[in-house]
Formats: sequence, C-alpha cells, structure tokens
Amino acid sequence: MFRIHVERVVGKDIDTVFEAIADHASYDRFPGVSRSVLIEEGNDEKNGTGALRVIGAGRLELTERITRFERPNRMHYRIEKSSPFSVQHTKGEIVLTPEGDQTRVIWISEGAVQVPLLGRMMDRMAERSFSKAFSSLLKSIEKL
Repeated sequence: MFRIHVERVVGKDIDTVFEAIADHASYDRFPGVSRSVLIEEGNDEKNGTGALRVIGAGRLELTERITRFERPNRMHYRIEKSSPFSVQHTKGEIVLTPEGDQTRVIWISEGAVQVPLLGRMMDRMAERSFSKAFSSLLKSIEKL
C-alpha cells in the first residue's frame, strides 16, 4: 500500500492556490504533466463535486473523480481508472489553510498498485514519484 503525505506552505493566498489546484483542465501547465482534460463537469460547479478529469504524465494516465469540493479549503478525489497499471485508490484529499498571505497545503493520497508480485515494490515507487510530483506542483503554483 502506498501512503503519500505532502505538506507545504505556498507563498500565495488561499483563493489563488485553490483555483490552481481545482482547475483540472490546466494541470498540463505543471512540470511532468503532459495531458489534462476535464471529461465531465461537476454537479454545482464546473470543477466541483462529480467532475471527472484525466491527468497524464508520460505513459501514466489517471482518471479521477472529484468526490468533495469545498472552496477554498478542501478537495477530495478518487482514482477511478489508471493505466498502464491498476490502482486501488482509497484516499485522495487536499486541505488548504490560510496562514497570513500564504497557504498551508496538505495533500494525502493512499492506495495500492494492483500488479501481482510487483505491487509492493511499485507502491514504494509510487510514493516517491507522487510525493515529488505533488511537491513540484505546489512549488510551481508559487510562480503563477
């Protein structure tokens, strides 16, 4: 099982940070993201609860559903489909808290890579690569 926990204070106000994280169709502006598409709009807001997005990074493609959306403090998501390997995703949440004119972001993702015999090794690889990717994305938001 992989458990990713990234915490960072971003040098931007909470509304700017939340908007950057919630703008699903624009993730391809972040390092390492080669494709980002909003497939279905959310129920009450375009990028809100119910929205379905596809995020691609090289050969990896994740189809994610937004399951909770509380502007500007919280967004939860679930990986519904992934390739080239399957992921059983149990938790995906991003929590934002204002700290003056900056924003503390806590990004948690948990699950398991579903590959016989190699799953545990791939879980560790997923922890490293996704932790790095989440950190890089948050760092990039400071430059917007």
